[in-house]
Amino acid sequence: MAESFNPQDMVLRFRERADAVQRRGLPPIEGADRQRFIEAARLDFSDYAMIGDATATLEGGILRLEIDLRPPSN
Repeated sequence: MAESFNPQDMVLRFRERADAVQRRGLPPIEGADRQRFIEAARLDFSDYAMIGDATATLEGGILRLEIDLRPPSN
């Protein structure tokens, strides 16, 4: 698997997933279920976007994702 795996393609797929989460609408749910759906979407977006911003490398069969979580400097 390591020979055919492209880590940059994986990062792009996560970027696309983050975009899809932002574009999807709310299903017709109410009350507590609605809040749970919104919170799940927020977490999905955060996770997908973080991996979508990663620098990915494959070294000796080991996938490394580097994600800079430092706040932007002004």
